[in-house]
Amino acid sequence: MPKKLLKKYIPSTESIKANKNLTFLGDKLHDPNLWHLNRRSVSAAFAIGLFAAWIPTPGQMAIAAIFALYFRANLPISVALVWITNPLTMPPMFYFAYLVGLWALGQPAPSADFVFSIDSIMASLGDIGGPFLFGCLILGVISAIAGYFGIRFYWRQHVIKQWQQRAIQRQKN
Repeated sequence: MPKKLLKKYIPSTESIKANKNLTFLGDKLHDPNLWHLNRRSVSAAFAIGLFAAWIPTPGQMAIAAIFALYFRANLPISVALVWITNPLTMPPMFYFAYLVGLWALGQPAPSADFVFSIDSIMASLGDIGGPFLFGCLILGVISAIAGYFGIRFYWRQHVIKQWQQRAIQRQKN
């Protein structure tokens, strides 16, 4: 994984440690594993961030940060990946989660006469909630597994490519 590319977009360790809003974490932010860019920490960060992105709560970033602290994954990447679910992507992603939940639970799709409005959603929240949350869980787990192994595979391929390029460069010299 190109460390220079990641370092360009990740805030510096010092700026995060100096943030007054994060002082309640104390010395936990000083753990170097939270800031390292290596295959283990970045792949764990992708798993955490992608899983937390499917949690339908406003505190997704806090949840990702807590998991990153607990699993000693790269903190900035974990928190940044939560923004996959932003105001533009959230409606189609969560609707897809609802459909996956319906499929996994074997429930029929909603009737065609369903009117999409706040009133109708609030009236049928009990019927929607179970499949929606189950679909979010399924997609969160699948995304986390795919992100974890996908980054590990990509990182390994990138390292192999660099080794091959160095070997070719040595042969030319």
